[in-house]
Amino acid sequence: MTTNALSSLWAEPRATEAPERVLRDWVLVGVLMVSALLEGVLRDDVAWRPFATIVAVGLAPVLLWRRTHPLACVAVAFGTAMALGLASLLGGVPSVGLDTMIYVLLLVYALVRWGSGREIVIGLAVVAVAAGTGMVPDHIGPAEVIGGIGILAAAAAGGAAFRYRAESWRRTLDQSRSQERIGLARELHDIVAHHVSAIAVQAQAGRAMAGQRPEAALETLAVIEGEASRTLAEMRAMVRVLRDGAPAEYASQPGVADLVSLARSAPAPVIDVELPDDLGELPLQVDTAVYRLAQEALTNALRHARDASRVKIRVVEGGGTLRLRVTDDGQIDPARSVNHGFGLLGMTERVQLLGGTLRAGPASEGGWTVDAELPTKVRR
Repeated sequence: MTTNALSSLWAEPRATEAPERVLRDWVLVGVLMVSALLEGVLRDDVAWRPFATIVAVGLAPVLLWRRTHPLACVAVAFGTAMALGLASLLGGVPSVGLDTMIYVLLLVYALVRWGSGREIVIGLAVVAVAAGTGMVPDHIGPAEVIGGIGILAAAAAGGAAFRYRAESWRRTLDQSRSQERIGLARELHDIVAHHVSAIAVQAQAGRAMAGQRPEAALETLAVIEGEASRTLAEMRAMVRVLRDGAPAEYASQPGVADLVSLARSAPAPVIDVELPDDLGELPLQVDTAVYRLAQEALTNALRHARDASRVKIRVVEGGGTLRLRVTDDGQIDPARSVNHGFGLLGMTERVQLLGGTLRAGPASEGGWTVDAELPTKVRR
């Protein structure tokens, strides 16, 4: 398990969307440089004062690259600290350095927050060696050693915590966008498939009447033109939502009450709609889902039910459940039973998202049946 964890860490890519340098970074570096200079001038107990002051002031600008080059910054800062520790050990003096140089903890944080897995492993190894080298000249006790390790670990843990939080938020956002794209694709399919099916039926009827009643064929062409215009308008509105940076124009969504209008707009066959007389107010998701389910079922009947003379759409409410049943009396197309396509997949997704059930298939008395049950109280 440990080996797998290390392998996974080693293969971890860099964190995404590392921010560029901003004004506060320059302000931070300026404040640290002034602080280091004042400490070097005012303190009397600094070993190798000029050299320590130059190092503390000179390393501060490294912070400007801590997000884009975290490993290089750690190597420069802690490599310098390691060299100072070795120089102190060889020179027999206490650790050379200023208290202001505690800013190197920001580099540890940035390494874990923004670096790749291998950069984190290599960088933390450099930090550990540099910390050990720096502790030797001062001959500090176990308590100070544990405290120093704890401070370094806290900086690394802070970077890991913020990295995990940002990645978790990014994954959640990606999932939300994916679900939104799936929903938009489902809406686009339902809208276009319904209108195109109506156009196909009208075109077939117009071709059949063209020889005997040319004026009826012209009327059919006018209906086809209107249907095509509505299809293009709705498709453009949907594509506008999908385009990055384009404002979405949301129209009111159709519901159960619009099923009668849906039936009237269908070119053929006869469509009967039966709705409850005392239908209560439904949640918007359920109301829209019932309409889209009926629309898709009607589209499939127009496309696949051969010789269908009647389609029935029935909505029943009771016991906290709304039931939609769409049946036709056409002959079963074998391809319809084998290849369900995106229509049935979209219907199933709609129902499952609302905690309902869907059954679709040949009816025992002939024809095709779509039976959906949806809870009238949507789970949150």
